[in-house]
This record gives sequence, structure tokens and C-alpha cells, in this order.
Amino acid sequence: MDQRIIDLNDSFTHGVLNRRDFMDRLTTIAGSSAAALALLPMLQNDYARAAIIPADDARLAIDTITYDANGTKITGYLARLRTKGKRPAVIVIHENRGLNPHIKDVTRRLALDGFLALGVDMLSPLGGTPGDEDKGREMIATLKPDETAQQIAAAVPFLAKHAESTGNVGAIGFCWGGGMVNRIAALSPDMKAGVAYYGAQGAAAQVPNIHAALLSHYAGLDQRINAGIPAYEAALKAANKRHTIHIYPEVNHAFNNDTSERYNKAAADLAWSRTLAFFTEHLGAPPKA
Repeated sequence: MDQRIIDLNDSFTHGVLNRRDFMDRLTTIAGSSAAALALLPMLQNDYARAAIIPADDARLAIDTITYDANGTKITGYLARLRTKGKRPAVIVIHENRGLNPHIKDVTRRLALDGFLALGVDMLSPLGGTPGDEDKGREMIATLKPDETAQQIAAAVPFLAKHAESTGNVGAIGFCWGGGMVNRIAALSPDMKAGVAYYGAQGAAAQVPNIHAALLSHYAGLDQRINAGIPAYEAALKAANKRHTIHIYPEVNHAFNNDTSERYNKAAADLAWSRTLAFFTEHLGAPPKA
């Protein structure tokens, strides 16, 4: 797909452009309004592909749970192996569409690799993630980032105390969720590891508060997010924080999302293998299926 269209869609889905301006510019690139309308389905996530690990996989135990975040109830999708035992825990933080089928699938993938995985629904205080992803983005935009980060950070002690947890808790987030990983790393001294996929960097002033080891995955073509790398990396180095940054050349924002036209299997597979190794190093080796 034309890179101009991918960049344009990225600007729209992240609130830089409103729908009218997006359609006007897409029409200009496509050559006609009919051609622009024909492109729209290709720009939307195809959740029919979001079942690498089926929801009814017999190896997994899956529950919908709630935890308390300073008086607010947050709903989550908790997945783990059926075999009994304690395991390291990981909070899974969604993109700016909410806890959709793709993020639930990612949560199941982590569970199958032996982790106690909790996909949080940060739209649950507003009634939960809707089926319409445009509506989900609108709802995400109404959230107060600092308040939401505190609500996610409350999942750290919840998972640390869970009967099936070793007490070691990490977090992984994608896009909007990647930015939240960087935020909660500065909020939770008990979080041990954070993995941010193409997420907005945290404030440099908050870096000294970080105790967790951090792993950041960035897309080489993602100019919007990558602009913040140098300052954040400098702050992490100056504060002597444990951090690793990987930039994957010639791939776009959301390269890990296999329901998106921006998915890149080679980069996604490499980043995932690095993520699992990172969590194993900093949270402990999980039991396998």
C-alpha cells in the first residue's frame, strides 16, 4: 500500500486529523471519492484474523475479573495455563481502540507461554470496549492519561498478590498502551519489567522514579513516535536505568498487529522472541504447557 496512505491513516487514527480532512486527503491521493471509499475496508483491522490462540483453547483457563483502582472497578481478561502452579504475571495494555479481539489474543499468547496474563480494559469505567473501533478511539480520547495510568498501575499489586502469581509483575503495551507502560514504570516501584511497542515516551522528569527494566520496540517508519526517542533515551542513560531499544527498519507503526495492513511478520516475530526472553530474564522463567 502507498506509504502516503498508511501515514495519513496513522494521523487519523491517532487524532491528528479529523474524519473530514482525512477523507479529503485520501480522495486526493486515491484520485476520486469512489476510490477513497474502496480503500477504507483495507485500512480497518480485520479481527477475523485475531485468533492465533483460540478463545476456547483447552490448555488455558480464562476469566473476566475486576480489580479495584482507587475506588474505580477495572475489568480485565485473565488468562493462564490450566495446570496449577505459580507463574510470573504480565499486564497487557491495549491500543487506543480498547480491549479488542486482537489484544485478547495477545493475552492468550502470553498465557500459553506460561505467564499469568491480564488484558486490562481501560474503557470499563465508561461501560467497556465497544464493538466499533472508531467509537473506541473516541472513548479513549476522553480519558485522563494521569488518572488512567494510576488505574493501570493498581493492577501491579493485584497481580502480585494473586494466588497463581510468583509476585513478579511486568507490563506490555501497544501504541497507546506502550505509552502507558512508560508512564506506569514511573508510578509503580514494584513493577519489574516493561515492554513498550511503538509507545509514546515518558516524561524525562519522571525517569528517576523508574525501577523496572525497560524494553522498547520502535518501527523505523514511525516518524511521529520516533521523534521522542533521543530525549527519552538520554534521560534513561543519565539516570542509569536498565533499558534496551530496538528499531525495526522499513516497518510501520503497529507492525505487531496481525489484524492490520501494517503487520510485518518478520519484525513481529523477532520482537516477540525478544519480549519473551526479556520477561523470562526479569520476571523469572514461566512454567510451560
